Parts: sequence; C-alpha cells; structure tokens
Amino acid sequence: MKRSHIVVAGLALTSALSLAACARPGTNPTQVRYVAAEGETPAAPTVPPEPTTPPEQPELAGEETPDAQSEPIPEPTVAKTQKWVKIFSGASDEDITPPKSIRSGSKTVELNTAENAVIGTYVTDGAGRTLYRFDEDSAKPPKATCNGDCAKAWPPLLIKSPGKIFPKGIDPKILGYVERADGTCQVTINGWPVYYFAKDAKPGDILGQGVKGTWFAVDPKGGKTGKLPESAGGTGGTDNSGGDAGDDAPVDPGY
Repeated sequence: MKRSHIVVAGLALTSALSLAACARPGTNPTQVRYVAAEGETPAAPTVPPEPTTPPEQPELAGEETPDAQSEPIPEPTVAKTQKWVKIFSGASDEDITPPKSIRSGSKTVELNTAENAVIGTYVTDGAGRTLYRFDEDSAKPPKATCNGDCAKAWPPLLIKSPGKIFPKGIDPKILGYVERADGTCQVTINGWPVYYFAKDAKPGDILGQGVKGTWFAVDPKGGKTGKLPESAGGTGGTDNSGGDAGDDAPVDPGY
C-alpha cells in the first residue's frame, strides 16, 4: 500500500511540473512553494534592485552661432587692355604709394575724383593732386602737344611698362594712354592727355584752372570743369605761366 501511495504522489508531482513547463505564453504557471527543512533558516526573498537615477547631466550651454561671413569684397577685374597697360574696373584692393614727384611717372596709376564748390567734380591722382587737360591737345585721335618748356610747367601724368590703372569714380572704358613726342606714355581720359600744374603746391590746389583760357581741371568724362574766377583763388585765365610758358615754374614742387 505504501508503495502505491508513493507512486501516485510521484505521478501527481510529475504532472504538475509538466503542466508548468508547457504553460502558454502569457499564463502564470502553477506556483511551487518550497518549505525549508526543520532547522534551516529560510533564505531571504530576493528583492529586485531599485532603479538607479542617472546622475544629472550638467546643462549644456546653447551652441554659439558663428557670425555670418560677410560677402567678400570682389577684387577689381581688368576692364580694358591697351597693349601693355591694364585698366581695372575699380580701386586697387592693396594700398598704393603714389610717387612723390609729379615728373617721375609710375607703373601703377590711381585716379580718383574730388569736389570743389566752384568748379564741381574733377579728377585727381592717388595723392589727391589735381589733373588738367589742355585745349590745344586733341582727343580724336589722342595727341599731346605740351612738350619742352610747356611740360616743365605742366608735367604729364606718365605711366610706365607694364602699367596698371586703377580708377575710382571714372569709367575704365574711357581711360588709356598716348605716346608722347619723347617716347614716354601719358594717361588719357576719353582721349584727352592729362597733366599736373607745377604751381599746385599741395593736394586740393587748383591754381592751374583757367590759365590762358586753355587749361582746365579735367572732369570724370574727360571734359572741362567750370572756370574758376580770380575772386575764388583762380587765375581767371590771365596767368602767363600757362600754355607755352614754363621757365618760371618750379622744377618740382616737392609734394
């Protein structure tokens, strides 16, 4: 009898374990409790660890937005070429030191504009020295007639090879040069050769304006600016040092 009870109990336990192993997913298998043998201390139930809180991350500073890059200033481009002279579309992006002497000429010529309350807008070199045109010259074709003693009083604006002209406020397409009688090359504006006046002692002087009624500060289109009256500091067109004169002009004004 005892043996049959043991067999029946074993079969029952096997069936229970079989059912637990084949339980469908999602169903709870029969809970099996283990009773500690007499004299043993029951093991403490396993407690799942409490979830740990991740350490607080320091607040990140907002990303700095780089300043928008400004548009690069376009470099002047070659607008016109006359043989060995390049004429650019605007002012040079590099500083240019104008020659101290108005008689030496240079490989690089700057042309700017200036304002005068009486004669209006006129053309200067890179140092602010006034440039003039002579009525006895011609523009079509370009021809310089102020030579010899005349050129001592009215030094031509010369450009040397290989030359570059950087204008500001003047259309580059109307700029160029003409070969003079002595083989040097003189800058032209709209065909008109341009000159300095040796009696102008400093930038901004326009003492040559109206001399002999044939010399005038040149405007940005190659034309004549208005005549400056004597009351405004000009010669009124009666100064004998213009035109064919030149011996009384300083050899070099030193500016």
